Amino acid sequence: MKAIEVPAITGAFLFEPTPYADERGFFCRTFDADVVRSVGLDPDAFVQDSLSRSVRGVLRGMHLRSGNGEAKLVRCSYGQIFDVVVDLRPDSPTYRNVATFELSGETQTTLYIPAGCAHGFQALTETADTSYRIDRPHDPSEDVTIAFDDPELAIPWPLPPALMSRRDREAPSLAEVLKQKES
Repeated sequence: MKAIEVPAITGAFLFEPTPYADERGFFCRTFDADVVRSVGLDPDAFVQDSLSRSVRGVLRGMHLRSGNGEAKLVRCSYGQIFDVVVDLRPDSPTYRNVATFELSGETQTTLYIPAGCAHGFQALTETADTSYRIDRPHDPSEDVTIAFDDPELAIPWPLPPALMSRRDREAPSLAEVLKQKES
């Protein structure tokens, strides 16, 4: 497994496994504490694992946490997703940068998203399972959602959204969210 820095988002990393494939399929390590530690992250900081299953076109996001934020490891364990990260850390050199990735069950690549970044994804296959490992327990009172179609972000979603939660459909713009943070 190797760690690759994501230039567009300071502190973000892709963790690419080295699969062993044969006639049975493949086997690969999807998490390695030593590799995570080698880039300055604490592998013991992750306290919850979650999984979402989405059908083609489902769009989830853009989500982040208020307060101390939430760092996470995201991996598409089955199918394929279009994944998006927006750096919303005001003191970051990559503040307001948008980075996109295609994550798939074929590669099992994991994306590390630093706290303070918004995250969302869209399922590209009929079924897409997305695994999350987060660094603190979920507190719904800290959930923040930003409009997935905010022109300021100009996220190039590959498909028209098929299904979305009400929260995601009615999310405020980035400008409105930032204004609320200042209040």
